[in-house]
Amino acid sequence: MLKSKTFVKKTRSGGIMKIVREHYLRDDIWCGSEVCTECKQEETVLQKDTYIESNLCSFPHYLLPDTNIVLSQIDILEDPLIKNVIILQTVLQEVRHRSAPIYKRLKDILHDKEKHFYTFTNEHHRETYIEREQGESANDRNDRAIRISTKWYSDHLNNTPHGQEEKAEEFGLLTYRCEEYVKSLIANPELVDRLALTNDDKNEITSSKVLFPEHLPLSRIQSGIKSGTFQQGTFRASRDNYLEATVFVHGEGDDSTEVLIQGLQNLNRAVHQDLVAVEILPLNQWVAPSSVVLQDEGPKEDDVTEEEEEAELKSGPSGAASRKPTGRVVGIIKRNWRPFCGMLFLSQIKEATRHLFTPADRRIPRIRIETRQAATLAGQRIMVAVDGWPKHSRYPNGHFVRSLGSAGDKETETEVLLLEHDVPHQDFSQAVLSFLPKMPWNITEEDMAVREDLRNLTVCSVDPPGCTDIDDALHCRDLPNGNQEVGVHIADVSHFIRPGNAMDLEAANRGTTVYLTGRRIDMVPELLSSNLCSLRSSVERLAFSCIWEINDKAEIVKTRFTKSVINSKASLTYAEAQMRIDDANMNDDTTKSLRGLNRLAKILKKRRIEKGALTLSSPEVRFHIDSETHDPIDLQTKELKETNSMVEEFMLLANISVAQKIYDEFSECALLRKHPAPPPSNYDILNKAAKSKDMVIHTDSAKALADSLDAAQVDGFPYFNTLLRILATRCMMQAVYFCSGMDSDFHHYGLASPIYTHFTSPIRRYSDIIVHRLLAVAIGADSTYPDLMDKHKQSALCNNLNYRHKMAQYAQRASVAYHTQLFFKSRGILNEEGFILFVRKNAIIVLIPKFGLEGTVFFENKDKPSPKLIFNEEVPSLTVEGHSFNMFDKVKVTISLDASNVQHQKIRMSLVEPVNVNGMPVTCRMSSFQVNVNGMPVTCRMG
Repeated sequence: MLKSKTFVKKTRSGGIMKIVREHYLRDDIWCGSEVCTECKQEETVLQKDTYIESNLCSFPHYLLPDTNIVLSQIDILEDPLIKNVIILQTVLQEVRHRSAPIYKRLKDILHDKEKHFYTFTNEHHRETYIEREQGESANDRNDRAIRISTKWYSDHLNNTPHGQEEKAEEFGLLTYRCEEYVKSLIANPELVDRLALTNDDKNEITSSKVLFPEHLPLSRIQSGIKSGTFQQGTFRASRDNYLEATVFVHGEGDDSTEVLIQGLQNLNRAVHQDLVAVEILPLNQWVAPSSVVLQDEGPKEDDVTEEEEEAELKSGPSGAASRKPTGRVVGIIKRNWRPFCGMLFLSQIKEATRHLFTPADRRIPRIRIETRQAATLAGQRIMVAVDGWPKHSRYPNGHFVRSLGSAGDKETETEVLLLEHDVPHQDFSQAVLSFLPKMPWNITEEDMAVREDLRNLTVCSVDPPGCTDIDDALHCRDLPNGNQEVGVHIADVSHFIRPGNAMDLEAANRGTTVYLTGRRIDMVPELLSSNLCSLRSSVERLAFSCIWEINDKAEIVKTRFTKSVINSKASLTYAEAQMRIDDANMNDDTTKSLRGLNRLAKILKKRRIEKGALTLSSPEVRFHIDSETHDPIDLQTKELKETNSMVEEFMLLANISVAQKIYDEFSECALLRKHPAPPPSNYDILNKAAKSKDMVIHTDSAKALADSLDAAQVDGFPYFNTLLRILATRCMMQAVYFCSGMDSDFHHYGLASPIYTHFTSPIRRYSDIIVHRLLAVAIGADSTYPDLMDKHKQSALCNNLNYRHKMAQYAQRASVAYHTQLFFKSRGILNEEGFILFVRKNAIIVLIPKFGLEGTVFFENKDKPSPKLIFNEEVPSLTVEGHSFNMFDKVKVTISLDASNVQHQKIRMSLVEPVNVNGMPVTCRMSSFQVNVNGMPVTCRMG
């Protein structure tokens, strides 16, 4: 049966286009129920025996939720107890349009065969399809479609042949609110905790006093943004001060602004990463960012006044130069809530059911939930979802989602870490694994026919110890004309992962492999990452090779790219490769190749630095893990060798060569990587630090900065230059992927390169797989496909890759932080030397170079009278009872672990030198610490 609809549409050019939409209806769409013998279905999803003990439904039944239930109660639907559910096509389509995250979760449930969720395509069934009536809204039409389908199921099951009548009569057309049904379940009362709060419930648990301004309706926000009254941007809560945030307002080109928000009422119930509308305050109300470290130490009642809570909020210096654009949140454009991990803060009221949940991420406010299993959940890591934040409530309201395990358990803490950083870490699905090559796998004659045979070359790989996913290998050999041939050979992952299949889609979603301490979350299945793609020694492997002819001055004479077959002669660590280079008695082919590579790499690096490439610094750490307990037994900063630099130089050269090639061939859709130059304000702290030592740092260009850093030396203080480079690292912008057809600025500031991409790590980065595909098409080694040439889809892919890359970095740092906690837990109290890296109004931030550890040392104690503090923003320095603390001052501290708060365990520090300040012992507290990984620190709350 065919339905058609005809309408006319005006085109951009002003013409009229007639559009005819055909809608096919069928009578062979089955109900999916075992109860039914009328439908000629080969297999069923809905079970015959569906009994769940309920006070409302004392008979077997199916559930058919409407769109609002799916959107608001997805946690209930995900519970293992809820089975045999009919999801109508109408509902599925509405959910898809209204919430992409919930749509994905619903699709995951539908694919879970143990849940017995059935999709009924009612919009194409002859008896359940309905037309929209005149004057009827789309929402009302969909509600009617749901009722019609529900009635059809009831009638259909009642019309089953003789012998099924009694069973079918039990499937009546009954309607219940989700709360009613869940609360009626006799054997599973704990499911009530997972209910999202309704509006009525929200009103019950808030006070009558209005604590926050009303959010403006979306229509007023949109008109305000259009007129310029309001600005929209992403809300970013401060890690260091819970009463402060910034809103990043995107402008055209480089015209972007950060708006400072201070105070509870101005924050106005916005949560980290929400898309908000802000109103910029008059110039005379602008303030400087607060220089005080302020954390929300305990739950506040709803009747606490804003003045009482914000008494500790101290803005920065009052000078006009220090003030920033300041505003207030007037409305929420889009919430970015997700389930949050954390722990329950039990109410002091006996037998209370309302408690406060404390998120692991301090940027997220506490959440008020209702639960009857608080005693069981105490000491557990749990997940909680936010339902809403009424204007009468100090905290948002939410509901319990699930328990993750005991706090402090290593597996539980790792799970929290992965969930909090949105790292996909589930096992690869059967759909993904089905695209793996069948074992045993061998290189075929067909493969050899289209590849260059490079198995005779002396190729070797150089990697960190324990590396099994070997992406790259190198070779260097002399040519008859006196030049040298250098090759970078990269694992040909794109041979195994073809565009658009399930494995490709999964790798694109994951974006990157995530390296935690003692654990790796692969982007591709292990059979590829650690075996078939890994360029291990003494086995034949498929590769994508970039080969140069280079003269004695390390100048490129010729470049070529080819698909190849290699056989690596050695898999070395950086230390092993360095020993070969340094040992004059070793003169085998592999060692000669390494020496040639190392000589050329030094010339390449020198030339790169002369062009303005930056050499920055960050103390990275490495753990020695116990083989049985997997706990850290030692913690050391990483030592870099010449061979680290050797490999890096040729990877950079390959990436630059490939970037130019794919851009020359595909100027509109090349996937590239850029590093924007920092705005001048980013260098403020670096300039102040240099000024304190009577030095000047020039930041006009990368070359000027590099030269200034090279010249910044202090006699008798060799670590000064390293500290300055650490600060310079903090001033940098984040490097990002982008599509060449969507941007005009390609420059990579840190590398001083006009063009750059990522080609050398396709096992662990999806960006490199796309670059491999582009390069393969460019040299005629593979065919293209539509998405590869679509700059808009490439740009959307880059956005996901940038997000996944950033979250992977954060997860890696958090893992280092957690294992640092375990290390100090086992070591007790340690005395170590450190340097003051930053000075705040009430604290100093100390770097312990031995452990790559940063700690905030406070000079205020709520239980004792605070010492007299004088803060100088310009130097900057902090004077405590007459003793001045300046940036880069050397101090000696005692470090220990305070595990009294399981969720936010603290490294405690007390100053040993100076031991006394004017006769007064200076005992300080470090309530957070930072561990540096890849040059970028993150403040990590223990646990």
